[in-house]
Amino acid sequence: MKTTAAIWSWSVDARVAPARLCATLEVVLARPVVPLGAADPARLPADAVICDVWHTSGDFPTIVECYGPPAGVAEMAVVAAVARRLGHRCLVADDTLNPERHLLAAPDGTLRPAHVDVADTEDGAAHSNARPCTIATQRCRESEECRQSRWEPDLIVAVPDLALA
Repeated sequence: MKTTAAIWSWSVDARVAPARLCATLEVVLARPVVPLGAADPARLPADAVICDVWHTSGDFPTIVECYGPPAGVAEMAVVAAVARRLGHRCLVADDTLNPERHLLAAPDGTLRPAHVDVADTEDGAAHSNARPCTIATQRCRESEECRQSRWEPDLIVAVPDLALA
């Protein structure tokens, strides 16, 4: 079994069953995706990704964590492809390290910076009230954090579907 320190983590704006998420990731990544609870280290394929899925509250109640994701594949591109295939919005952390600023992947496969409200719960962070990071908002216009991010306010990026590449 390969080892990697990378962990991908994002959330989905609907309650999605773990089996559906794993199947979607398998298509997007073109490699085996094994649910964490079924992962037997002695039987894992060498290129398998282990996926943990659980539910919390908020507007993005499905939390996804992937262990051992493939090197050289951008997490943001995978999240955009998953959003497209599921038909749901997904949130993934951006480069600011601000827990209230994320990238919002839309069902059309685009990514844009967004702000969310975050509440700590027993089941992890709950994200609600997603809104675009835009210079039309004074907070974003004046925030060095927003302006210095690679994902500057109002940026919208169309991401090609990895499963079609």
